[in-house]
Amino acid sequence: MSSTEAGGRGPVLGVIGWSGSGKTTLLAWLVGRLAAAGLRVNVVKHSHHDIMLEPPHKDSARLRAAGAAEVMIASPYRVAIMRELRGAAEPPLAEHLARLSPADLTLVEGYKWEAMPKLEVYRPEVGKPPMFPDDPHIVAVASTMARPEGLAAHVAWLDLEDPDGVLRWIYQFNRLPA
Repeated sequence: MSSTEAGGRGPVLGVIGWSGSGKTTLLAWLVGRLAAAGLRVNVVKHSHHDIMLEPPHKDSARLRAAGAAEVMIASPYRVAIMRELRGAAEPPLAEHLARLSPADLTLVEGYKWEAMPKLEVYRPEVGKPPMFPDDPHIVAVASTMARPEGLAAHVAWLDLEDPDGVLRWIYQFNRLPA
């Protein structure tokens, strides 16, 4: 199974796992290595919490509070767009992906429920059950435990304590140029 394409923006790979499993730590390491190799990597990070990007007294926050639907902050260093949903449903992942610039790979942290290829970060010591037995979209698991018997052959089992091995799998699975 190969990765899905997001509007010609390269493969999309979800990275899922319970809080405390090490998703963000692994992602930061992977993004650093991929970017250092000259690849353009986008990341979508889902949060269940309210997102505070600027203190309430700053101009963009004041403009959003005044009723602006979207506020773009632009500088020579970065651009951010903040959209107020104002009670509307959270936009689907596909809508967020469509807004991104072209990249060699887009990594999505969260969105467990989406039908996309996923890498699960699983640590049994977190005390939560694994997701891989019930999610047919999980194509790999990075874990601190040994591969369980009876796991489907198409699911790659990766050593979470060997991030270089996880990186090699990402290159291979997503057919990224080395």
